Amino acid sequence: MLKRLVSIAFVGAAVVALGYAQQSTVTLPVGKTPANNGKENFVSYCAPCHGLDGRGQGPVAATLVRRPADLTLLAKSNKGNYPAAHVVAVIQFGGNSPSAHGTEEMPVWGPIFRMQDVQGGNKSVQDLRVSNIAEYLKTLQVK
Repeated sequence: MLKRLVSIAFVGAAVVALGYAQQSTVTLPVGKTPANNGKENFVSYCAPCHGLDGRGQGPVAATLVRRPADLTLLAKSNKGNYPAAHVVAVIQFGGNSPSAHGTEEMPVWGPIFRMQDVQGGNKSVQDLRVSNIAEYLKTLQVK
């Protein structure tokens, strides 16, 4: 019985590994950016998909199943009010819908920044990075 379970587990693991191996991935080498510079963080982490202007037309966008969100419309979509707290939450924890931040294509940045910034042992660095990206996005909003 144990031999059969091990065989089933092995076959299952092989199928999963094969599935991951067949997925196409895009890897962008990114250097560590200073946490206190929202624009640099946006350019490094967000612009490959969302574009330098935040409109969803970055160089990686064409390879994605879903077009990245136009981040310049966040305030317009919220009755003219920039939803800063929501933006911070989405960057850190992902979104709730399949088309929002947090899909398989869209990284949830909180854990990534936590791993990157934990070397200094300070969670406030991660929070600063996320907050500054959100503040920079506020400057990109259409009037």
